Amino acid sequence: MIANSRCIACNLSKKEEKIRKHSDEKKKKEFIQKVTGILYKYGDIESTPMLDKRIQDIYNEYYEEETDYVALKHKYNQYMLEREDEIKEHLKEAKNIKDYIKYVCVGNYIDFGVTGNIDDQMLDDLLKKVDSLNIPEQEIKYLEEELKQAKTLLYITDNCGEIVLDKIFIEELKKRYGNLEITVMVRGGLAINDATIEDAQEIGLTKIVPVISNGAAIAGTVKEQLSKEARKQLDSADVIIAKGMGNFESMYQEGINPYYLFLCKCDLFTRRFGVKLFDPIFCKEERLDIK
Repeated sequence: MIANSRCIACNLSKKEEKIRKHSDEKKKKEFIQKVTGILYKYGDIESTPMLDKRIQDIYNEYYEEETDYVALKHKYNQYMLEREDEIKEHLKEAKNIKDYIKYVCVGNYIDFGVTGNIDDQMLDDLLKKVDSLNIPEQEIKYLEEELKQAKTLLYITDNCGEIVLDKIFIEELKKRYGNLEITVMVRGGLAINDATIEDAQEIGLTKIVPVISNGAAIAGTVKEQLSKEARKQLDSADVIIAKGMGNFESMYQEGINPYYLFLCKCDLFTRRFGVKLFDPIFCKEERLDIK
């Protein structure tokens, strides 16, 4: 999906805000000029995650990253691991995968790229209210039927922390669909707080299913940037589940047709899908109704 004008404006605004405290005005102006040049050159042909990567590369030329995302990722991996047993207990009586999908949607709140900062109280409140989330029953049935027929599932993760909820969901899928070969794809390098192989190892996901890197430090799944192994998995999977707004922005209208799972965390997405802030989206691309 080509970047929306509002995404471009938001990206520029966030970068200006990020460097505002620095005193070297000439350096700041030069940085902003380079960023606007990237947005002008690629804004009509690339997705938001790809633009983010280009702009982050420029930022790294001028400034040191002040946010320790490795430490933040560890914090939220542990935060969710501490709640894993309680969540599993809550899911014991689940008759279908709907309740699991509610949890993996809620986990998508842990996103420093969109929200900037995570409010732990908000996260706890979302987890407590998980049962009230509106997930379309018919879409659940569609997915269940596809999984019954499928031989392979590619599960593309998004953020740290929520990957614990992905693990719980994947464990259940393995129980319900014993012949289904599940592969998980994570980011190929540090991209804000997105999950990487290290996060998958930390939370125990690598002990359950094969986990592969997509080969790119981008907060999304850009086909042209994938490793050969990742591209092969993407092209051959019978069913694909893609978590998060970044995966939606980079995969939509690319001929992939996955099931998308995320929370709407910005005004553009709430308007795009006609929902409220932090409402979930769960739908296969071919059935999406985008405004």
